Amino acid sequence: MKRVLVVEDDPPMLKALGIGLRAFDFSVVAAADAGTALDLAARSAPEAVLLDLGLPDLDGLDVLRSLRAWGSVPVVVVSGRSGIATRIEALDAGADDFVTKPFAIDELAARLRAVLRRPASLRPPEQVILGRYTVDLGAYAITRTDGTAGDEVHLTPTEWRLLSLLLRNPDRLVPGRELLSEVWGAQHVRNTNYLRVFMAGLRRKLEPDPGNPRHLVTEPGLGYRFQP
Repeated sequence: MKRVLVVEDDPPMLKALGIGLRAFDFSVVAAADAGTALDLAARSAPEAVLLDLGLPDLDGLDVLRSLRAWGSVPVVVVSGRSGIATRIEALDAGADDFVTKPFAIDELAARLRAVLRRPASLRPPEQVILGRYTVDLGAYAITRTDGTAGDEVHLTPTEWRLLSLLLRNPDRLVPGRELLSEVWGAQHVRNTNYLRVFMAGLRRKLEPDPGNPRHLVTEPGLGYRFQP
């Protein structure tokens, strides 16, 4: 049974989607806003996402860009916005398919099955070496690279989003404003203290010498960089 995260702010529609998809043997996790959706995406590791664009706290396209910044989960956009420009923008942002409301639930289920059949070889690598750790971005798991036992590393959903964005862009300077927009939303681009606090937490958990980081590097006044 494939697990699908359904992101829809209209309660009757959210309920109907849950009932309809379960009838087609999908397991459904529901979110009514962007913040909940991103947290659930990090914690529950859905195998596909059904995403409405009209959310109360953040535009669905921004949610899509955040998902694409730190994951390769298939995303089907479901929206009442039927214009060609919106379709193109969603597909360019990383959507695997676009379904316009109203729709037939059997067609929607078929489109989900289609994106779930996408060959794994077309998806970016999910495992990244970070010093003595192997970070599995698909399974949200961190293990010792040498296979030896050690204390487990547990990250919060926000830490996962931030780390994933950096690890998927090795050696690239990721501007602070981009990190803030992708992880917390465009309304938080000036809250640079968020980055300082969460980067310090990641370094304590993953760097052998947090005070002199080797892999999660600060570019003063600019942003951060992951150095493999």
